[in-house]
Amino acid sequence: MKKKLFALMMCLALALAFCVSCGSSSQEAEPEAEPETEATEAAPVEQRTVYVTPDWVKSVIDGSQEGYENYVLAEVAYPTDPSDGYNEGHLPGATYVSIQEVEDATGSEEGAYNLLAADAVRDYLLGHGITKDTKVILYGDDISGTARQAYGYIWCGVEDVKILNGGKEAWTAAGYELDKEEVAAPEAAADFGTDVPAHPEYWVSIEDAKDRVANDENFKLVSIRSEDEWLGKTSGYGYMDKAGEPEGAVWGKGAQSAADVADFTNPDGTVKDLEGLKEVWADCDFTLDNFLAFYCGTGWRACPPFLVLYENGYDNIAVFDGGWYEWLMHDDYPVQVGDPASDDCVHTTVGQLETGKAVTE
Repeated sequence: MKKKLFALMMCLALALAFCVSCGSSSQEAEPEAEPETEATEAAPVEQRTVYVTPDWVKSVIDGSQEGYENYVLAEVAYPTDPSDGYNEGHLPGATYVSIQEVEDATGSEEGAYNLLAADAVRDYLLGHGITKDTKVILYGDDISGTARQAYGYIWCGVEDVKILNGGKEAWTAAGYELDKEEVAAPEAAADFGTDVPAHPEYWVSIEDAKDRVANDENFKLVSIRSEDEWLGKTSGYGYMDKAGEPEGAVWGKGAQSAADVADFTNPDGTVKDLEGLKEVWADCDFTLDNFLAFYCGTGWRACPPFLVLYENGYDNIAVFDGGWYEWLMHDDYPVQVGDPASDDCVHTTVGQLETGKAVTE
């Protein structure tokens, strides 16, 4: 009897062990569930806000920013084909746009690196699926170039244009990944939705600049150039052989050379806010109550200060697009060489300027 009971208990133990073993194998065969990634949340911003944080851009990509369900995200660079930087890594879903889609690239007397005709800019925008109502987010390695693109879009009529402040460096510093997957071109749009340019008041021609600086006391032609350019020691460019500034211009600082806007940036490479610009301009010969027309050599460096004031609600602002380059094309136009507050400042005309002021490598 004891033998039968022992045999029965052994059978039960073996059966239980077999069941446990099968259950364990079954559990191991099931794949582990992927942890859910929470969508990034960020506070909403006003439509005219231009410079935004990586968290805000990520919230748009994650679909958690109300009103930004449909958007175009684009990396800005100068070449007409995607740059090495874009191909090496771009924000998820980002396409590519060229600065040559907003400005003349020939540098000819007719173009002078000014903005393209508004209908040409509009057609490029439509090709990227952008209308006046499209939410556009831009970023790029060149602070001035990206600002130039945003300014051109706003001038043409896009109502909501953002820039990722700090570009890809800020994006990766915030812990976000870049993508190398090819992004399909957006579907082209047919109707921009408004006449272009929608904001001609943000653009000042050379004729208007010359007239207003001479006859309108409230109008300030603000040079966003390096000190050496401002004082006429160098043109700042290899293709400009004469140095100086338009007669009556005031200095708005901003740059250490023709290739940067160092005075307008923070140590981390982001563009300063309005309070930061006010500090830079504390001793300058203009106030924010003046009508301010920013310029530089060809228009790029003039755009960041324009955008900072624009996003803070200022409308008494514009860009003198032609800058020093277009001014040089008129021998009879008045020029100042040196600090206009100094007795040493020379007042002359373009045609009388000495040559040899181009930047040489």
